[in-house]
Amino acid sequence: MENGVAAYPPAMSDPAEIIAGLPHLPGVYRMLNAAGEVLYVGKALDLRKRVASYFQKTAGQSPRTQIMVSHVTNVETTVTRSEGEALLLENNLIKALSPRYNILFRDDKSYPYLVVSGHTYPRLGFHRGPLDAQNRYFGPFPGAGAVRESIQLMQKVFRIRTCEDTVFSNRSRPCLLHQIKRCTAPCVALVSPEAYAEDVHSAELFLSGKEDEVVQRLESRMETAAGLMDYEEAAVLRDQITALRRVREKQFVSDESGRDADVIACARVSGVTCVNLVMIRGGHHLGDKNFFPRNAEEWSEDEVLEAFVAQHYLRHGVPRQIVVGARFHAAPLEEALALQAGRKIQININPTGARRAWLEMAWKNARLGAEQAVSSQSTQEMRLAALQQALELGDAMQRIECFDISHTMGEATVASCVVYDKGAMQKSEYRRFNIRSVEPGDDYGAMREVLSRRYGKIVATEGKLPDLVLIDGGKGQLGVAIEVFAELGLMHVPLAGVAKGVERKPGLEQLFIPGHAEPLILGPDHAGLHLVQQIRDEAHRFAITGHRARRAKSRTTSPLEAIAGIGSKRRQRLLSRFGGLRGLLAASVDDMAQVDGISRSLAEKIYQELH
Repeated sequence: MENGVAAYPPAMSDPAEIIAGLPHLPGVYRMLNAAGEVLYVGKALDLRKRVASYFQKTAGQSPRTQIMVSHVTNVETTVTRSEGEALLLENNLIKALSPRYNILFRDDKSYPYLVVSGHTYPRLGFHRGPLDAQNRYFGPFPGAGAVRESIQLMQKVFRIRTCEDTVFSNRSRPCLLHQIKRCTAPCVALVSPEAYAEDVHSAELFLSGKEDEVVQRLESRMETAAGLMDYEEAAVLRDQITALRRVREKQFVSDESGRDADVIACARVSGVTCVNLVMIRGGHHLGDKNFFPRNAEEWSEDEVLEAFVAQHYLRHGVPRQIVVGARFHAAPLEEALALQAGRKIQININPTGARRAWLEMAWKNARLGAEQAVSSQSTQEMRLAALQQALELGDAMQRIECFDISHTMGEATVASCVVYDKGAMQKSEYRRFNIRSVEPGDDYGAMREVLSRRYGKIVATEGKLPDLVLIDGGKGQLGVAIEVFAELGLMHVPLAGVAKGVERKPGLEQLFIPGHAEPLILGPDHAGLHLVQQIRDEAHRFAITGHRARRAKSRTTSPLEAIAGIGSKRRQRLLSRFGGLRGLLAASVDDMAQVDGISRSLAEKIYQELH
């Protein structure tokens, strides 16, 4: 054993000899195959007993575990000080290695927060990413929609600004939000800093779950305003109180303690496993989110939930309480999460009262999510089978790639490639291509470039080829694809062009197939056409999103910024002298050289870069 890690020779002819060398200590074990690939990562309170169980009793093992053990040729172990530390290490390794026999949850992006900035007049905003000490954050929320709904509520009730600082600093009169009573217009000093701070404080109390205190503060202010005969202000405060009470009535989940909690349940329908996570923050139900694990078929729902809690909270913040609808040994998880969070964490596996109601709601959500996934899965299988039959490609057709070109009168041309595989769109495999080598507006040239770049690289690296390539376009675009594939030696890869019908209505699309004189028209009710439309529309969305981003960047960035030797002062002088970029483009080298700070050589350089 070296540095706490024991490695064994790549032969498992005598497991007893290997097991005898393992310690009776807590730690993590890794099962490897002959190629050195990690098949499974597990934790144990006693490494020797746990690893020995795989080789001593096969009768009660699942077929999946038996297959795994048959491929194991090496075992590596790492000793830890406690089972909690072993749990942390286990899930860090699972995240890094993605072993094929472990339950795997997708590593989701960070959750969004509602932020109250630290300005004199704080603003409400949407935040995703690292948190800092200058601002106050509320959440996390399960999705962006939940954050935006909360921002709208805070605007309606407390009338706090949401505008960016650049807008706030340059207003000369109130904006539309003030006119519709969604902002008190601090930008033009229509509200005092003290009154605005009071509204912000009330909003923060509400987001923290202290609704009663907020209502009491508003009632006190309303009575004061009425006593001063400021009836207009009293009416505004009355409306705020009414709005808050309506929100509280609509809140299905509430907790008088105002504590943060996550509620997690699991359901399985027709082999599809769904884990539902409900977020309770400040006593408010912020929403829920579904997760669909991989490799979970032969694991119990309790084991799936245990894996979810361990993996999920290694990547995201953990609340003080986790309510779980499962029976498992929670102490190691509590220890591991407490080590990570730096505070006590409670995992409640036997909830009562309101928390029991929360758990039942999460289980219903999980079951509904699993049922919807099964329905969607069967629908996709039916659509794929119909398209296979229509194109006469057989069951081998599983992976489909689709291309689209997007530009505005030739400006900022972007090509997209989207991938459909395993019965779903594979967003992690999407790719965008900025088109630069062709004349603006040359769609054929753009399609040639993107196909050459995409499949030239795949051919060079012996990558994975699709079973069908869809081209968003008619005969011309398809002809370009045929030429490119012939040049690359990919004539065996099926191609199809997707063109809108004569009236350009959905359901009238035509499929152009190489070697067929007439286009194939499947009809608006054909399941195969629905799959083509789904993939084509996704390619269009992905292309136009990239095009708009590239166009916006080009319009907000001066080409002068890319020229070495042109700083902000020289750039300002040039633009002021010629009245903007258009005038500068029309200027000669001699004209530029007359600008203060621009030498003849620099003027020539600018002219060459701009033209």
